[in-house]
Amino acid sequence: MKQFILLILFSITLFSCKEKNKGNEVIADLIVTNAKIAIMDKAKSIKEAIAIKDRKVLATGTNEEILKFKNENTKIIDANGKTLIPGLNDSHLHLTRAARFYNAELRWDGVTSLKTALAMLKEQAERTPKGQWVRVIGGWSPFQFEEKRFPTPEEINEATGDVPAFVLFLYSRGWLNKAGLKAMKIDENTLAPEGSSYEKGPDGKLTGVLLAEPSPTILYQTIAALPPLSESEMVNSTKQYYRELNSLGITSGIDAGGGGHKFPEDFSSTKILADAGAMPIRLSYYLFPQNKGAEYDEFQEWIANNEVGHNGEIHLEHGYELEGGGEFLAWSAGDFENFLAPQPLLENRPTWRKDLKQIIRLHVDNGWPFRIHATYGETIANMLDVIEEVNNETNGKLATKRWLFDHAETVKETDLKRIKVLNGGIAIQARMAYAGEFFVERYGSEKAKQAPPVRKMIEAGLPVGAGTDGTRVASYNPWPALYWLITGKTVGDFQLAEPSNQLSREEALQLYTKGSAWVSNEETVKGTLENGMYADFAILSDDYFTIPEKEINNLKSILTIVGGKVVFASDEYKSMNPALPEAIPAWSPVKIYGGFQDK
Repeated sequence: MKQFILLILFSITLFSCKEKNKGNEVIADLIVTNAKIAIMDKAKSIKEAIAIKDRKVLATGTNEEILKFKNENTKIIDANGKTLIPGLNDSHLHLTRAARFYNAELRWDGVTSLKTALAMLKEQAERTPKGQWVRVIGGWSPFQFEEKRFPTPEEINEATGDVPAFVLFLYSRGWLNKAGLKAMKIDENTLAPEGSSYEKGPDGKLTGVLLAEPSPTILYQTIAALPPLSESEMVNSTKQYYRELNSLGITSGIDAGGGGHKFPEDFSSTKILADAGAMPIRLSYYLFPQNKGAEYDEFQEWIANNEVGHNGEIHLEHGYELEGGGEFLAWSAGDFENFLAPQPLLENRPTWRKDLKQIIRLHVDNGWPFRIHATYGETIANMLDVIEEVNNETNGKLATKRWLFDHAETVKETDLKRIKVLNGGIAIQARMAYAGEFFVERYGSEKAKQAPPVRKMIEAGLPVGAGTDGTRVASYNPWPALYWLITGKTVGDFQLAEPSNQLSREEALQLYTKGSAWVSNEETVKGTLENGMYADFAILSDDYFTIPEKEINNLKSILTIVGGKVVFASDEYKSMNPALPEAIPAWSPVKIYGGFQDK
């Protein structure tokens, strides 16, 4: 009897303990099962399931292990064997500028035939109302076309007729049709900005071709003169563009400012979304001075009135954070990536050293991170002299701040070591994928084999982030950029990088995730799917790790999650896709063609 009573008491105690423990169990908000999950940790772990709690990764493991975190309120998603990766993070993408123009632009990104591109131009001209323009603003290469050539002025005029049109190729050249020249009141007597020209034919008449030689000012000012969208149209455009990025698996982007893009007024459509808690992407941004000769004054004002933030909990509701200054700091110190024109030399601009030094010193003294646009090795070597001076004069303070070079196509190995000593990093972009053929034509195939020297950057122990530099000097689509990193080939499939400078698929993805997180000082909170990291990930349309290399270009996301919340869904998950308003205005090319083209 005594034993029976003790057994009852033990059972009651055990039941009570179980109930108590049950109350303390951690229950996931979301679980994804039956996936091939690339954690992107040092062990290169591949898991089957992932649990999300409070916008972060709770755990990864087998289906059996992870389903223990569910209850009746947990949302379960079956990945059906698909590959799941950390969300892509473009460390140099002009997001806020691209977003406000997106609905007004016809995209040739991905179009494989010039014939098709011109047909799109013609169709868009037919639906464009009076007072508006047809515009193709970069993101393409003539070598992606079967015809392997630029359109001619005659072809553009024939396609667009009396509707003003402007077509931009990277920051190298542009085409205004006859109606566009007339609308902008440009004739044979019009003076081009310094470092640019209006091309004339043998008869002395304008051809409509605008040449950056190498300064892109002529292209900047042409774009700036085009009629803008209304505020409501820009907000709609911003929603459309960020959804486009989500559809490609992008969950974060770092905005490098841009010419003709003023802060704060031109950032307003993105800020409206952020203030409303409607950001579907984590966005960090840098400030780019607009007024040549007055850059120091601009930075002084920005630093006095704005605060940079790092490693703060960037919830999905906000997702909009100031990081620092760049990518241009001083216009006099800028070089340009126009491989159709000779390399610009800093020696021809006598004030560049003084201008750059005082602005870098201003950033360091105020604790602001900075990034610097630099294409050529000669530019980087000269700039490093200035950076080292500032570091010495501040007793090493510069080297304690986050700073980096952007681009660095021809950086020298000796200067990689100098960057390492100063704790700097590099953000590389796929500009060579869109202009590599012209680089080879000017500088030779031998130099292109290590342009940029990505493998040497990694071996030097430098932090390296990856990106596109979209939307003008490259497409914003990350997959052709990853293809370029892996194969060394352009969008025209021209071989550039030698085998020693090509990355494995895992290495390339690491640069596009954890590598890019370093640029915004967030490598401890995102970039992998380890426990405690942000729950930002994408289920892909195919297996990135095993499909033929060429097919990497065609990858998309079929389910994109930011902070544990679905921001894009298609295919079998289409019912989860968040509502998106119809693109406006009615003539928007986005309504007909969307963004990146698969034709």
